[in-house]
Amino acid sequence: MSTTTTRAKQHQKRWQEIIADPNLRELPYKVETNQRDQIVLSPHRSDRSYAQGDVIELLYEHEEEGRPFPKFPITTEAGVRVPDVVWVTSERREEMDETGDPPTLAPEVCIEVMSENNDWDEMHNKRALYLEAGAEEVWVLTEEGAVRFFADKEIEASGVLPEFPEHV
Repeated sequence: MSTTTTRAKQHQKRWQEIIADPNLRELPYKVETNQRDQIVLSPHRSDRSYAQGDVIELLYEHEEEGRPFPKFPITTEAGVRVPDVVWVTSERREEMDETGDPPTLAPEVCIEVMSENNDWDEMHNKRALYLEAGAEEVWVLTEEGAVRFFADKEIEASGVLPEFPEHV
């Protein structure tokens, strides 16, 4: 599980400055930070939003066990990253809240949606950061709608939500 390091606390402090800045509140971009606490912006695309919505809808089928949330910030050792969708149980949510805002403990499942704005190198790096922060699995939804599941390596199906489909 993740621990809150001095560097992570610096990332959390910088994130609080960013969200408090009135000039940055209404940016039409996904906002993250890198390891130097610089702001990284990614433009939204409608097809990506549709895919995120489809994933969230499918995750609500498992709401007795946990809940999905869109664009959830997680403090990592390399800055604040924002998976497109996460799935978290109430028990994990309590643990996450104890680590600060944004939490340094990741939800059980972090999901990224591929688009022309990112590549597999970026997904590999994010996957490693989410797993290092305590995620049990990272899912990547390809542009074709295939869901690729990862724990310490790629797996055939989710171990957390085994009935989640391989294609959205």
